[in-house]
Amino acid sequence: MDRLANMTTFVRVVECSGFSAAARRLHISPAMVTQHVHALEERLGVRLLNRTTRRISLTEVGKSYYERCLDILVEIEEADQIATALQTSPRGTLQVNVSPLIARSIAPVVAKYLTMYPDAAIDMTGTERMVNLVEEGFDLAVRMTPTPDSSLIVRKLASWRHVLCCSRDYITRIGMPREIAELSKHNCLRYTFYPFGDAWHFNAPDGTRDRAVHVSGSLRTTSLEALRLAAIAGCGVLLAPGYSISEDLREGRLVTILPEFVPVEFAINAIYPHRRHMPAKVRCFIDLLKRHFLDGGVWKRIET
Repeated sequence: MDRLANMTTFVRVVECSGFSAAARRLHISPAMVTQHVHALEERLGVRLLNRTTRRISLTEVGKSYYERCLDILVEIEEADQIATALQTSPRGTLQVNVSPLIARSIAPVVAKYLTMYPDAAIDMTGTERMVNLVEEGFDLAVRMTPTPDSSLIVRKLASWRHVLCCSRDYITRIGMPREIAELSKHNCLRYTFYPFGDAWHFNAPDGTRDRAVHVSGSLRTTSLEALRLAAIAGCGVLLAPGYSISEDLREGRLVTILPEFVPVEFAINAIYPHRRHMPAKVRCFIDLLKRHFLDGGVWKRIET
């Protein structure tokens, strides 16, 4: 029989001063109460209770064991209460991994979460690679490109595209490309972790998907800011997330080129290991993320 059930029944017998009263409290039969106490005594090899036809009393060993059982059951109850509290309201530290390209965009969500839930904390790290959530101890990842692990739960937060652009100075010096294939002859500024490597992917004007062109150039880097500044300086053609260059486009530091060729769509995703029994700290953070992207803000300019 289950040891915890045996201990609980034993404690109730002592508290109720009898087997029948304990049975009523536990909503089981007196015979079942007797079985639980007997199983406990057999397991321990000691007598815990002295029984007469009128009353029960604790043996010396039974008294010590009863007091310890009380402590254990109280600790179990407290553990259950903590687990329930963690499930209903965010508490503890949320371990989040994000793509560095999106860290700044979700900073308002982090601030709002910490303000709303003072018992919660966030440990947020940024990596270009997709981490192993389970092995590396992360509750959640927010990524801009698909995850290769199909066993993970993926919740789409927003769609986004790159923007093909360059400076006016570059156009003056080198000329405007007239067809997507001409990009292979231009100096293209490349982001190291672009999902398709050196093959830039677009949707063709006729609606057919995935027209790819292989590019090369004088700069490849993991720094989006370095690419942006190089493009503004006229160094080459840039394929950049729209949100990252929206101000440059609006103020004329960069201009879009070949707008009829639309870069392929990607998604901002919240990725987590399990759907069932999701902790409140994860669920509430994802809800805030979803609301943040629905509201738009800078993200509405991602397809500028």
